[in-house]
Formats: sequence, C-alpha cells, structure tokens
Amino acid sequence: MSHWYAVQIQPRSEDRAIGHLLRQGFDVYLPRYARKRRHARRVDTVAAPLFPGYLFIRLDLDSAPWRSIDGTRGVIRIVRHGNFPAALPDGIVEALRENEDESGLHTPASLQVFAPGKRLRIIGGAFDEYIGVFERMSADERVVLLLNLLGRSVQVKLPISAVDAA
Repeated sequence: MSHWYAVQIQPRSEDRAIGHLLRQGFDVYLPRYARKRRHARRVDTVAAPLFPGYLFIRLDLDSAPWRSIDGTRGVIRIVRHGNFPAALPDGIVEALRENEDESGLHTPASLQVFAPGKRLRIIGGAFDEYIGVFERMSADERVVLLLNLLGRSVQVKLPISAVDAA
C-alpha cells in the first residue's frame, strides 16, 4: 500500500529534484503558493514552495526502490524515523491539493488561517501569553497583531508559529 512521505531537498533545487525523481518513476508533489516579489521597482507574482526545503513523494515501501531517493540529485534525504521513511498522516497531501486554484497554486486566501479582528494569543518571547487582535499578514509572510500596551494600540509583527487562537 502506498503512502506519502516527505523528502528534504537542497536549497532552491526543487525543479532538479522533481525532474530526477520523476525520471525514476516516483509520484512527486510540491505544493506552491503565489508569492508577491518586489524587484527593481516592480512587483510580480512567483510560484514559491509552500514548505521550503521539502517535497512529497508517494511510494510503496514494499515494492518501490526507495533507498535510491537519498542518492538523487537535488535531494538530501527522505525523512525517516529510525531506518525507515516516516509516512505522513493520511489525507494531508490530498487536503493540500484540494485547496489549490486552477493554476495549481495556493492563494493567500486559502492559506490565511486568521480573520481580521480575531483574537490571538502570543506563544513565547517577550509578549508570551499576551492577547492581540489579528490585523493582517505582512508582505514577508508574518502576522501583524495589534496589542494594547500602556493604553494604546501597538503593531507587532510575529512569525505565524508564534501565535495561537485565544
């Protein structure tokens, strides 16, 4: 029975790794999202990996030559627990594919977990356990919160991993 597995890839080697894995007959999936990029006074949209440094591969450990994955160009290693690859929970990759638009990209709306005005709790750091109000996602993919400090609202930018629902 086949499952999805995570494969760690070399930095900015997504296309190389995918090409070599496809030539070996593996089913490969790299979720991407539409990211706005500023360069030379213009803004354009590029397809960026949703999980930088990783892609997903479907294989059956009993019949597929999975050990060859580690020696593939562009690949660092297949993610393992001990000596065997660690399977992803069922439905993860399928759920990612369902949220793609017609061009195969995840849009910022499909990735946005928080709605404006939602109360969020900060996890760790100097503002640990403070409650803030979600304002927006910044251009550099960080959460912008409004905190009430000393009687006034202050904007704070945090990584999305530093907040949780209040």
